[in-house]
Amino acid sequence: MRVTLVDSNIYSTFQPLLYQVATGGLNPSDVAYPLRGFTRKYGASFRRGEVTGIDPAARQVMLADGGQLGYDYLILAAGVSAAYYGVTGADKYSFGLYTRHDAIALRDRIMACLEQLSAAGGAEQASVTVVGGGATGVELAGTLAELRSIALPSSFPEIDPARVHIRLIEQVKELLTPFHPSLREYARRQLVARGVEVMLGTGIREITADRVILTDGRELGSELTVWAAGVAAPDRAGRWGLPQGKGGRLLTRPDLRVTGQDRIFAVGDIALIDGHPLPQLAQPALQMGRHAGRPADRGVQLSRQGNHGDDRPQVRGRAAAARHPRARHAGMAGMARPAPGDPARQPQPDLRAGQPDLSLPDLGPRRRHGGG
Repeated sequence: MRVTLVDSNIYSTFQPLLYQVATGGLNPSDVAYPLRGFTRKYGASFRRGEVTGIDPAARQVMLADGGQLGYDYLILAAGVSAAYYGVTGADKYSFGLYTRHDAIALRDRIMACLEQLSAAGGAEQASVTVVGGGATGVELAGTLAELRSIALPSSFPEIDPARVHIRLIEQVKELLTPFHPSLREYARRQLVARGVEVMLGTGIREITADRVILTDGRELGSELTVWAAGVAAPDRAGRWGLPQGKGGRLLTRPDLRVTGQDRIFAVGDIALIDGHPLPQLAQPALQMGRHAGRPADRGVQLSRQGNHGDDRPQVRGRAAAARHPRARHAGMAGMARPAPGDPARQPQPDLRAGQPDLSLPDLGPRRRHGGG
């Protein structure tokens, strides 16, 4: 089996920890690693490029640079971007948190706000608004509260923590709706205990450079607004000619095959499974990657004569697979940001190996515990 991984970046990002990068707990290089080293480790190959079209009849993938890749099975794991739901100014005046670049931009903005507060003496205040009560919004709001309480006194002793206001706005009446009700309430109580203003059942009409305007007409000052309220497929997915559902995400059957296709799979956040989306967390993405690999694996006719064990190639993470010498040559192209595999089951590449220095000065103490 030949496996090709296609991505427009030369590195993979572990998205569940981007909020740690945005708040100074981790450096960008801590959540990114080079794709070439990863694919080589598992016997796959890497092709940098952006997929602009798919021809299911010819089993061809077209790239922006004019290149083409043939496939027997195609696994799409392109991830998602922010969905703004028509809120005026949300795309222009709020920060997303879906890429390494997003996290760095947000961290730079947080640092700039703190520097402005420091220079202003005791006359000014700063309000940070996190829109969205899902996993990303809850993690970010809680970590910002930790930053205010722990890192601020040590790095900016001249800033009174009371001058930094953090609020979380969610349109529905509960946080973390995919979770058990007791966990939703626990998360709310924990945020409130950390000094976060939690506003549930609150809609937003408009976002400007310095305020958030609610649907009931109230205006809230917000020097920094982070949008974590929903996801949508990247714009390029609309050019692939595949069926799309809410937010442009690819419609799939329960076995993760794209609706109407037998050889194209969608996994991760870009997949909308039978109208029932999974939460945007790491574990479902890893499970989907393994699940999608099994049908494609079974489609490759393997010679088992003289073999007393299971010689099937194993899908790793979202789209990288090990090559087995007994497998007949079949092509598979996967476009993905593969999350790291289960560390208990497979060795992990060195996160810093062969990688440029992407680090920026930390805002606070380093925290190695993860979220998501």
